[in-house]
Amino acid sequence: MRRRMRDPQEADEGRDEHILAPSAALTGIRPRRRIRPPIGCVSVSCLRTSVAETGPVSDIGGVEAVVFDLDGVLVDSEPLWEQVRRQVVAEHGGRWTADAQSRLMGMSTPEWSRYLSDGLGVDLPPDDVAALVIDRMGARYADRLPLIPGAVEAVRAMAARWPLGLASSSPQALIDGVLDAAALGDVFTVALSTEGVARGKPAPDIYLTVAERLGMDPARCAAVEDSSNGLRSAASAGMRVIAIPHPRYPPDPDALALAGLVLPGLDSLTPAAVAAMR
Repeated sequence: MRRRMRDPQEADEGRDEHILAPSAALTGIRPRRRIRPPIGCVSVSCLRTSVAETGPVSDIGGVEAVVFDLDGVLVDSEPLWEQVRRQVVAEHGGRWTADAQSRLMGMSTPEWSRYLSDGLGVDLPPDDVAALVIDRMGARYADRLPLIPGAVEAVRAMAARWPLGLASSSPQALIDGVLDAAALGDVFTVALSTEGVARGKPAPDIYLTVAERLGMDPARCAAVEDSSNGLRSAASAGMRVIAIPHPRYPPDPDALALAGLVLPGLDSLTPAAVAAMR
């Protein structure tokens, strides 16, 4: 049975930012892929063997891996993305629309930069739009990282029971910087950006790819998401979906209905709750 969320106002109160001090991990960010198979492991079958050796819990609720989204789930970054993109649109001759933010959530870097350029009228080519926005987001994170309270604890609690993946629409450079700054860089077996797949969310590509690189059947993975496009992406991949809606950007009712478990915040994301999913 799907658990219901507390009143949105309560959820909003639980999202007060836990600000981390500026970190060297977020200055001079360089793109890099954070996928850590064992030395010499280059195939999916090898990855599957390595995961099996770590002892995923397959006899508790059928879940064998947990995959997190980043923006809106671990980092309260969606307001920053909106502010930065609005600024770029305003500074470069574009026009922000009422539905722009909801459309942008989940898009890959090539998709959202093209949308700002072609859809919102920014007078820069998509590559320049992406570089400008990512540079400004990196500066914001370096100033203060808005880690959601309970994020580190929830991630480590899950990691004690299951291998973890991260499926994010953020650029790989920002993903790596955030994980390093939060001291979670070594917790995720796979941390991948939609830059590395053909289509961003709501397409299932990112979740399917993360499951493959974990060596897992998507149906045995639980995905933790907050946005409409993220929920649709995880559900389309065949994963068991956990929703932690952001009070400022609540998911559409039809997207929320795809979740098998709806929680008010990360403090409710426990191994027992995940293991009980069917």
